[in-house]
Amino acid sequence: MAYPHIEAILEEGGDITVGRVGPIECVASASTSVDCPVMLVRREGESFVALLRRLDRSIAKAWEQEITIDEVNG
Repeated sequence: MAYPHIEAILEEGGDITVGRVGPIECVASASTSVDCPVMLVRREGESFVALLRRLDRSIAKAWEQEITIDEVNG
């Protein structure tokens, strides 16, 4: 399974984090050295693979539309 946008973040020195953030059981985030374009909350019943797929697609959308996708802070 390929995740080209996650790979691009990592190749550019950024990072991907998956885990608990405060009261939220599972957050997947992508960060660069400049910003954090994507923070997703894992949906009920969402598999880990589906979360990674959604993270990869969200990174692409954030870059293409020059937006931040933040499900954590509203």
